[in-house]
Amino acid sequence: MSSSASAADTVPAAADRGALATARRVVVKVGSSSLTSIKGGISEESLTGLADALAAKRNSGTEIILVSSGAIAAGLAPLGLAKRPRDLATQQAAASVGQGLLMARYTQAFGAHGVTVSQVLLTAEDLMRRSQHTNAFRALDRLLNLGVVPVVNENDTVATHEIRFGDNDRLAALVAHLVRADALVLLSDVDCLYDGPPAQGARRIPVVGGPHDLEGVSIGRTGKAGVGTGGMVTKVEAASMAAGSGIHALVTSTPNAAAALNGEDVGTWFTINGSRKPVRLLWLAHVASVQGRLVLDDGAVRAVRHHRTSLLPAGISAVHGAFEAGDAVEIAGADGTVVARGLVNYSSEELPRMLGRSTRDLGEELGTGYDREVVHVDDLVLV
Repeated sequence: MSSSASAADTVPAAADRGALATARRVVVKVGSSSLTSIKGGISEESLTGLADALAAKRNSGTEIILVSSGAIAAGLAPLGLAKRPRDLATQQAAASVGQGLLMARYTQAFGAHGVTVSQVLLTAEDLMRRSQHTNAFRALDRLLNLGVVPVVNENDTVATHEIRFGDNDRLAALVAHLVRADALVLLSDVDCLYDGPPAQGARRIPVVGGPHDLEGVSIGRTGKAGVGTGGMVTKVEAASMAAGSGIHALVTSTPNAAAALNGEDVGTWFTINGSRKPVRLLWLAHVASVQGRLVLDDGAVRAVRHHRTSLLPAGISAVHGAFEAGDAVEIAGADGTVVARGLVNYSSEELPRMLGRSTRDLGEELGTGYDREVVHVDDLVLV
């Protein structure tokens, strides 16, 4: 795509944006680069301006969840660190110091408008395990019912490289699904998605109707402040994830927050192009760290892809990688094409002796527990 969307494309988008103005429940994500000053630490002006916009929307009757980055960035200056650390332990230390500072500022800024905020720290496991994501939904739903603005962040102090969301943009998209939000707004220091580098005269892309609208578009990564982790790439991924699963999405800059929430023509609008999906399957499709691969015969590929059946050992021809029961794995055909992802019920040590055999034979020979599916259909998502 080499130019902005046509005038005809903006007509339905304008109607869609009205849905944001009247939305009952909205998830708003703000990045580190929008909250921190050039000298480091929290920018009081930026944070207060954002709180003013969100509090006004909350006081008008819209339920708001704020997914806020900035804990690590806020902890840099107090710890005497010049830039975001690379090692996990120092990141965790900075997050531990910064999270309290960030919440204190939010409490003060929202409190000026009579709005109460709460802190909700999540890990990937909270959304990937059924009992935990049910509890997370109940807690967030109750906070919203009580008129509170939950401030959500990844629990960086205890998260590991192996099990984490990867970026708060993805976390925001998953939270939007978890709480059944009507819309997702992703804020950063860039006012919209452009069809090329903005400094080189690129034009705004006002509407994205699907992946075809992003073909040939060069998308930037980490923002200019250097304190974030994803840049525009993860915002586009998160907005596309939301739109592909039935949630309105908008990408714009933090100063445009009030205009965006009022349905004005700012930023880049991602039109809905799919239906709602369980949050666990979204995590599996977009966030889960894949630990191995199962190679299927042609019949099993057809069964999984076209008939949406569970994966049985009889259809598996090879196992690659080292994984434990419960890990995420890729599911591929003999030609290497990945057709699905799933949560496997057996380890990579157990599976080889099971390949090509029926669950009945395995149950009789190896005992109870070996007559289960390798990947149950409820834990499988096509890609």
